[in-house]
Amino acid sequence: MVSLTDCQRIGVGIMGFGLFFILFGVLLYFDSVLMAFGNILLLSGLVFIIGFRRTFSFFFQREKLKGTSFFLGGIIIVLLRWPLLGMVLEAYGFISLFRSFLPVAFGFLGALGNIPLLSKVSRAAGGVCTEWSMGLGFAKW
Repeated sequence: MVSLTDCQRIGVGIMGFGLFFILFGVLLYFDSVLMAFGNILLLSGLVFIIGFRRTFSFFFQREKLKGTSFFLGGIIIVLLRWPLLGMVLEAYGFISLFRSFLPVAFGFLGALGNIPLLSKVSRAAGGVCTEWSMGLGFAKW
């Protein structure tokens, strides 16, 4: 089990609120105020979790400057009340920043199918999806 300091726990909570506000802003047809508040909370939560120096050194590595510019530029565009364009820029920047980490994350998600309870649920859902897709004619693919 990973032990977190109190400051890191606060950062995890702040990041959770940030994700909530971004999701809520997207659900409310890209409400720019909620999304901007969520972006600010996400960045401040990251600073609480890994520290200011590590956050700065992560974002401003030479090979990650393109992703950082798109990500931070997207945040600025959201703050200027162009939420759809800002989120597209942020998404591209996020993918550019975490390109090396994404295979690890997808491998972890694939390994979740080996957990006994989740494998039963996924098999049950797979049977329902297969029946549903056969009714629509997708099974021919």
